[in-house]
Formats: sequence, structure tokens, C-alpha cells
Amino acid sequence: MGAETLVKNGEAKAPLILGLQPAALIDHVARVDWSLLHQIPGERGGSIPVEFKELEHILSELKRHILTSVDDPSPMKTMAGGSVANTIRGLSSGFGVNSGMIGAYGDDEQGQLFVSNMNFTGVNISRLRKKTGPTAQCVCLVDAYGNRTMRPCLSTAVKVQGDELTKDDFSGSKWLVMRYGIFNLEITQAAIRIAKQEGLSVSIDLASFEMVRNFREPLLKLLESGDIDLCFANEDEATELLRGEANASPEAALEYLSKYCRWAVVTLGANGCIAKHAQEVVRVPAIGETKAVDATGAGDLFAGGFLYGLVKGLSLEECCKVGSCSGGAVIRSLGGEVTSENWQWMYKQMQIKGLPLPDIRN
Repeated sequence: MGAETLVKNGEAKAPLILGLQPAALIDHVARVDWSLLHQIPGERGGSIPVEFKELEHILSELKRHILTSVDDPSPMKTMAGGSVANTIRGLSSGFGVNSGMIGAYGDDEQGQLFVSNMNFTGVNISRLRKKTGPTAQCVCLVDAYGNRTMRPCLSTAVKVQGDELTKDDFSGSKWLVMRYGIFNLEITQAAIRIAKQEGLSVSIDLASFEMVRNFREPLLKLLESGDIDLCFANEDEATELLRGEANASPEAALEYLSKYCRWAVVTLGANGCIAKHAQEVVRVPAIGETKAVDATGAGDLFAGGFLYGLVKGLSLEECCKVGSCSGGAVIRSLGGEVTSENWQWMYKQMQIKGLPLPDIRN
């Protein structure tokens, strides 16, 4: 299905939840041994941008370092990626929430792959712009313990610019989902401005501990503007947010975030999450087995489950429980896309916990 067929459905109801990911992105996810991670510059576990030459080098080295496992016969997967794309695709395919994407993709094979993957999972792609140039790519290296190291190549990739956004992109939607990034600050601010005029609530994810560490001032300014309704941070990002304070615990970060955001959530990996809304604070344990095959997308899918809870009118605790079900589902296989078998697992977990199931079943 090409983008042509979609514009027709694009005229249908506006997506309830819109994701802004300025650059479409393709993920190459692979399980690799330690020796490859030693060869790559930068801290293990983080996300550091690389040039195209280095991306090609890592991809060519991969073949020699791939780990195969009995459970996962395909040790490498290529799919539409990016934090926001993972959240939006999960909301559409697993939760049946009418969701759409704003962004741009290149006129290459990767761009086509991104569009068809999102389209196939029911995401409204009528707000994606096709541009001349390459689509962004990212290598996600996963070690034997399920920890991931990301190396995105974004510098030459096409992306949507702030001045291209229109009221029509946002009109009729309820939520705008974004990820903090210094390179997208201008478009983030432009999107927030229009979204607020159109009455949307805004959700932001803190992206990575390096992003928070290196660009903390503009982030604090953004959070303190009062325009962010919902903020997701993981434990490392939360600690970086308050670096240098006497108390930089996840709990202290939650307190700080809740001063400016209506909902604040700090995910704690295998220890579940803590969240605050108004005067209510909840702590919810993680769900299911703790051994992650691949932690890629755990936070993104948690956000999808939490947002599903919010649009369904669930309590803060229930929103967190749904989030931990969906976050728990994605780590059971490689990559940031949940397999249909793992959606089934998630529905079962939701049922056990007495949570309202989505109207669709995969």
C-alpha cells in the first residue's frame, strides 16, 4: 500500500493521539557479543549520533559479531524505529487507538519501509511528508543481557521543519507525543505552540541520559514553561535532571517534574515505576519475567500503555499497570515492535490484573 491510498483515510477522523518524529527512522536491531561493543567509541548503553561512514562500518562488522539464540532464530531485524514511532505504532496495533504521525521520510528504500511498516500497523500516515534525500537510520546493538547501545545516523537525513507545521496537522487531536532532542528544539517549540492553540495536551519523553546531561538548561526551560502535561523519564534520565542537587533520587525528580507537569512518570526498569498526578503518588512493580531479551522500546511501549489508560479515563495506578504490561511485552523479543504473540501475552496480563482490554485483539 502506498501513501496514495492513505490520504483517503487521512480525511477520516483526526487521530486521537499524534506523534511528532521530525525524521522517520529505520532501526537495524542485532544481538551482538561484547567485542563489537568494545570497538565502538562512546559509552555502552547510551545513544550517540554517528556519521554515515561509521554507520556503514558498524553494519558491515555486525555479521561477524552476531549472537544467535534458540528462542530468536532471527538475530537481526530491520524495522521502522524511533521512540515516538514505537509508541504510536504500539497504540495503534496493540491498543486500537486512532493514532497518527507527523514527520518526513526520504525518497529511498528506508523511507518506503518506514511508511509501509507504519501503515501496515494501522497508523495514520497522511501527515508524513516525502522529501528528497536519505531517511535516518540507527543501529541498535543488544548484548547478551538485553541491554542496548544505540548509534543513530541523523545528520544528513530529511526531516520536517518547524515552519512546515500547520493547524491542520493538529486539528481535532487530543494528545501530541514527542521526545526531547536538542536538534529538534525549534520544531518541538513550534509544535507545542500550535498544539496548545488547538487544545491538545502534550507528552514528552526525556530521550536519553546523555541528552539530559548535555542539554539540561533548554530542557529545564521547556519543562518549566508549563506547556508539558505529561513527562516520562527513566531512572538514569531522572538522576541527570537533578545532577548536582543534594538529592538526585528518582523520587526527587518525580517531585520536580510534578511541579510543572500534570502527570509525571519515572520508570525504574525491573523495579517498575513511580508516578504522580495532583496529590496522588503511586508505585507499581514491573510485570512478568524480568529477563529482557532486548530492552529496546520498553520506555516507548510503557508510554503507549500509559496514554491508552489516560484516554480510557483509568486511574493513575491503572495507567501505570497498563504501561508495565505493554513495556513488559516489547522486551520479550528483539526490537521496538511488539510481536502478535507478545500482544496476546500482554492482554492476558491485563486480564489477570482486571484492566479494561482494548476493543481489538491481535
